[in-house]
Amino acid sequence: MKKLVLISLVVSSIALSACTPMKETHGNFLKTHAIQSVQTGVDTRAEVVQKLGSPTTIAPFDDKVWYYLGQKTVKKGIFDESLEEERVVLVQFNEEGFVTAINEVDQNRIDIPLSEGKTHTGGNEVTVFQQLLGNLGKFNKPTEQ
Repeated sequence: MKKLVLISLVVSSIALSACTPMKETHGNFLKTHAIQSVQTGVDTRAEVVQKLGSPTTIAPFDDKVWYYLGQKTVKKGIFDESLEEERVVLVQFNEEGFVTAINEVDQNRIDIPLSEGKTHTGGNEVTVFQQLLGNLGKFNKPTEQ
């Protein structure tokens, strides 16, 4: 009887621990005091890297704009991850490399649903047997020299 209780306690504790939410941080999630430590007109690119770290991405058409992207997600059991918190910080520099602006980007995103439709592709619909046996007899005869 004691073994049955012990086994049931072990199994139930393992099952409950599997449902514990897993929290993860993706990207460079900046803290408010780190953002406030950057001074416009005073700090250079090197100083920003020292204070905030390397940027997550640099704007593709303007290397004077840096983005710091960070997300905190939670995954519960077998369910998909859900976004708990997100922060996007934009840092702009002038021609001399000094900070001209640092601010958080407002994130009014549009949720675009995935399409369930399929794109028709050209070509033949061939079965597995046609693929396996289709090349029989199509080989060139060896030429005599």
